[in-house]
Amino acid sequence: MKQTQRQDDRDNDDNDKESEQTGSVDGAMRDVKSVTDTKDTTDGVMDTTDVTDTKKTTDEAPSDINVELSDGVASDYADKEQKQEQNPSKPRRFRIPVWGYVLLFVVFDIAAVLILQWGVTQASTRVQLASPLDGVWDLVSKMWTKGNFVIVLNMLLLGLIYLALIMLFNRFWVATPVLLVMVVLIAVVEHFKVSARYETILPSDLSFVSNGDAGSIVSFIPSGSGPLIAGAVAAMVAFVVIFVLLSHFDERHGKVFAGSSRQGKSIGAVSRIMLLIVPLLLVAGYGAQVSSVNSFTNTFAKAMGDIPSMWDSVYDAQRNGPLVSFLGQVNPHVMDQPDDYSEATMKQVAKRYTAEAARINKTRSSNLDDGTVIFVLSESYSDPTRVPGVEVNHDPMPGIRSIKDQTTSGLMLSSGYGGGTANLEYMSLTGLSMANFDPSLTSPYQQLVPGEKWTPTVNQLWGAEKNSVAFHPYEPSMYSRAQNYKKFGISHFYTLEPPDVIAHQAKIDKSPYVSDQSAYQSVVDEVSKTKSNQFVQLATMQNHMPYHNWYSGNTFKATSSDPSKPLKSDENESINTYAKGVNLTDKATTKFLSQLDAVNKPVTVVFYGDHLPGIYSTASEDTKNSLALHETDYFIWSNKASGRQGVKSVDAAYSSPNFFMAQAAEQNDAKVSPYLAFLTDLHGKVSAIEPPVVNQIQGWDRIPEGQPIYLDAKGHPMAAKDFDKKTRQLMHDYQLIQYDITAGKGYLQDSDFMQVK
Repeated sequence: MKQTQRQDDRDNDDNDKESEQTGSVDGAMRDVKSVTDTKDTTDGVMDTTDVTDTKKTTDEAPSDINVELSDGVASDYADKEQKQEQNPSKPRRFRIPVWGYVLLFVVFDIAAVLILQWGVTQASTRVQLASPLDGVWDLVSKMWTKGNFVIVLNMLLLGLIYLALIMLFNRFWVATPVLLVMVVLIAVVEHFKVSARYETILPSDLSFVSNGDAGSIVSFIPSGSGPLIAGAVAAMVAFVVIFVLLSHFDERHGKVFAGSSRQGKSIGAVSRIMLLIVPLLLVAGYGAQVSSVNSFTNTFAKAMGDIPSMWDSVYDAQRNGPLVSFLGQVNPHVMDQPDDYSEATMKQVAKRYTAEAARINKTRSSNLDDGTVIFVLSESYSDPTRVPGVEVNHDPMPGIRSIKDQTTSGLMLSSGYGGGTANLEYMSLTGLSMANFDPSLTSPYQQLVPGEKWTPTVNQLWGAEKNSVAFHPYEPSMYSRAQNYKKFGISHFYTLEPPDVIAHQAKIDKSPYVSDQSAYQSVVDEVSKTKSNQFVQLATMQNHMPYHNWYSGNTFKATSSDPSKPLKSDENESINTYAKGVNLTDKATTKFLSQLDAVNKPVTVVFYGDHLPGIYSTASEDTKNSLALHETDYFIWSNKASGRQGVKSVDAAYSSPNFFMAQAAEQNDAKVSPYLAFLTDLHGKVSAIEPPVVNQIQGWDRIPEGQPIYLDAKGHPMAAKDFDKKTRQLMHDYQLIQYDITAGKGYLQDSDFMQVK
């Protein structure tokens, strides 16, 4: 009778379980109460033990808890299996061991990482020689080809998010499709944005959601995307259906924590909360610290193979994985707050330089916006004959050398060697210095400007946006220029891509880049078509690396000045090609200025090379050449209509791009704002300022130790400890001003600090 009663109880329990399972696909299995001869079972997590008796091993019974079955219960389970066979219409369920869930976790984690990687895996079909394509397989294969484990770093970070989702839902078969659907959506958006803008999802894009403007994401969707959207939706639906079925046939339904007793449920709840919070804190901590040079997180990321490539967000994501790339831009430390920073302090600063502006303006007769000013960033332009140890058989720049002799000109101290273009451009347009920023802020265009609420730039002195235009005969998304120029107040940005396509796109011989002559002609057309005064920004491309014997009939030959140290063959070819490119720029620039001289309105050109090309491997081996490899050529020239042609400013032999706007005002005898008055005074004390420089191609790590480079009017390095009282005051005010604009409260925005009166 007891045996019969016990069998009836089990059948009732089975019916109850079946009812509960049909009511909820992903519901937890009922707690099983297995009674042994001597004690009750205990609560557990995703674990069961093998059931044995003294004669043979039986099948394991399904359970949410650790349990050792007695011979009687094992016999009961066998009876249940027999009943299942007698009722074939009832679905047969399977049991997944703990190691099986762990294996599936890793598999789905890898799948999610590769889905995200697919979203950014697109070659640039828009611009020749854009950054090389690093696809899904490249991310995987470089583990054994290069010893780079950045894919593992992506797996760890995404795995932490995955674990948090599992703890949130307490269901493996619910958290997994949520993760996969989420990464498919992100990958599709990435794919669309890369296709439409050649730019990945950036932290600044989150403002669409936070500002209630999520609909702007639709702007990323290019035409003809219907099939991809349909495929993505079908994939997401398939994920849901597959995992619903897996949950249904899994005896546990993927439940992680289960317990029948109050104590077991409490332990499970606490464990879930901990395993939800800790992974999210680890991911947040990674994002907060990875950009800080020499932090543990930054060192760990480097060791895993993270190589930030801030100049190109798509290449950065392809190279390092979208998640690692994104988190690397979340929280750069801009700069330390000066101890005395406050609203009262900034009012004193504004008052000090308002008085200085009034003093300077007493002798100035015009305004900058009385004419057109053109900033020309000449890609990689410098004098190769000035490189230590290198001799060139012909002078590649006789025209510009002559121009420099007749106008304000000199050498510009560059923060880059072989790269860093956008930083030089940023300094020239804002008047701010990279030397004041924290080493973790490696690219303001990528890490700072997109999130700024106030970004004062020199072009804003020309008033309405229609008076500011920019040209770059290449990809508009490089360094996020398209986005940043809008924030600067530039109305049109002419590039090789719509909506504003640059008019002239001719190339020279085998060169893959638009020639400087073509870029100049586009600017001349713009300036000539209107009587209005404008600010024009031009960043050229002709002399961009690499340098592979592009030009036919090239007679330039470079040699080493030391026969015992001959140039390497690839170095020699690069310098020969580069020298020819400099010569072509020289001729094009001379013609450009001649055309502007014929324009019947005041025009001033600020011309500068952003950095030397990273081709001088022999010279860079000697640390004594460091400064020489960071000095490029610049000049400030005005046409006849300006009445300022032939003017040569004093103390112009050395400069850095942050001073160009103040120097342009001086060249034109233009009145200054308090900000320009400050820059004028500082340039009178310190001719050039840049971060510490090194003898290697410019990466995106800055030297955390060491003093920034300061040069006096003769180009001699200056020590900060030797600054006089006035210079120390100016340098401290510079930090206050830059902090207020970029990381502080923006107190100066409410003043007339940027306005000319």
